[in-house]
Amino acid sequence: MTSDIVKRPRGRPKQTYEFRPPKTIKALDRGLQILHQLSVEGSSNLSDLALKVGVPTSSTHRTLATLAKHGFVGFNESNQKWFVGVEAFRVGSAFLLQTNLVEVAQDVLRELVSDTGETANLAIVDQENVVFISQVEATKPVRACFASGHRGLMHASGIGKIFLAHMDEKELNKVLKKTGLPTYTPKTLNTQDMLISDLKLIRQRGWSLDNEERYDGMSCIASAVYNSFGEIIAGISVSGPSVGFNGQTIEEIGACVKKSAAQLTTKMGGNINGSVANNESLI
Repeated sequence: MTSDIVKRPRGRPKQTYEFRPPKTIKALDRGLQILHQLSVEGSSNLSDLALKVGVPTSSTHRTLATLAKHGFVGFNESNQKWFVGVEAFRVGSAFLLQTNLVEVAQDVLRELVSDTGETANLAIVDQENVVFISQVEATKPVRACFASGHRGLMHASGIGKIFLAHMDEKELNKVLKKTGLPTYTPKTLNTQDMLISDLKLIRQRGWSLDNEERYDGMSCIASAVYNSFGEIIAGISVSGPSVGFNGQTIEEIGACVKKSAAQLTTKMGGNINGSVANNESLI
């Protein structure tokens, strides 16, 4: 005999317990929303920040003051702008301590810089955004540079497109419905047909090319890192001035990045045999 009554938690009075989604704490919601917006903007003055998050200026200021008290935000008096504080970095770093991905990746990234002469990156995906979590910069004067925590939409990113290439049609449509395909440069893949065509090519060769699709004059080549189940968990890439990404050089860099991604997969105990090239369910 089955029952629809959920067993009550220990310590509760003896009565029928029915699960209800918990109510959120509005002040905490507001604080996290403001902190997230600052992480996206880099820094912001009070009025612009309040407008972006849709919270009255007075409430935004009180929330910022509370966050500042605990070190999660700071205030630059010279330009009157708020920014993410060091305590937020400490909390965010706790995520990285749960995995040795960043630590293990360092030698692979350094070798990739040595082999290609370009900046090497490691990134993951958070919801619909690529998030850079580590980087080894090239030494030449003109080079790419993304701060840890930098975020961007997937359709205009080398690593982002690697993740999209691993999605089935339902997953892909869900992401694109939320984000759309904003145009950043004349080369941005801003239609679904263009993007899907590129994703098919990515699956065939095992690496992606961002050809000035996010920033004019900058290109990127990326490949996937897999876990023990053959699921994509991260991407590594090299990025730099487009002058260094042309013709045969692109193929050579692509092969190099793909090899480095496979090395990192192996170091992490991952399974490259479950990769996108062997998944027939993808579009």
